[in-house]
This record gives sequence, structure tokens and C-alpha cells, in this order.
Amino acid sequence: MLKILIVEDEFISRMLLKEMLAPFGECKTAQDGMEAVELIGKSYGDSGRKFDLVCLDIMMPKMNGHQVLKEIRRIENNKSLKGNQTAKILMITALDDTQNIMEALVVGRCEAYMTKPISRTKLEEQLRNLCLIDMES
Repeated sequence: MLKILIVEDEFISRMLLKEMLAPFGECKTAQDGMEAVELIGKSYGDSGRKFDLVCLDIMMPKMNGHQVLKEIRRIENNKSLKGNQTAKILMITALDDTQNIMEALVVGRCEAYMTKPISRTKLEEQLRNLCLIDMES
């Protein structure tokens, strides 16, 4: 079972993602970037288990998704985590412009980028592409 963090400020989108991802693992949610960074920091603590997947919105209050992504990668870097030791980050956002996509994929080093609205089929396809679920799932 995966450990999943859904970071989304919009309640309905957060609950929809949770419902779609629940069959694949334990889902925790955060309403903003600051709450997400706190949860992620705890997950890399001595007794915590890291998140396998972080679904991250870009447009959020307090701390946007790009800032959260950079902070996740900074925490992982400080702990000398690489490869499968790091969380897979899936940006899920309404923004489909080249600048945001490149910032997320190239600068932030997220593994995947999806634009809203998302479907269960496309989400599961991304999970397969990220090797988080089996082809048969």
C-alpha cells in the first residue's frame, strides 16, 4: 500500500483525489503548502515513513506548489536521499502553460504533471507510468 499526500486547497478537488487514490493506499491531505511541508518533514523523521506519492496543486495560499516542491527536494537533499528514497511528485493543476510545466519538471524535478480536470483513468495511467501500481491495477 502506498503512502500518499494530497496537497490541494480546494475542498472538492481534495476529496475527489482522495476518493480516486484511496484504493491504492493511505491518503493524507493538506489544505496548503505550509501544512504539506510540515507533514513531509515529519514523514522523513526518525519514526516516520516517507510519502511514496505527493499530489501537489500549484495555486495555493501561504506557499504555492512550486515552493513546496523545492522544499521537498531540499529536505530530501539534506537527508542525502536519492532515487527510490525520494517521493514521487505529481503536479495536478489548472495551469497548462509552458513556464509552469518547465518550472515543475525541470527546475523542481517533479516526476509528472497533469492538468485539471483529471479523470480516474488518466490518474491511474500516471500511477502506472510512475511504477506505483501494477499494470493490472
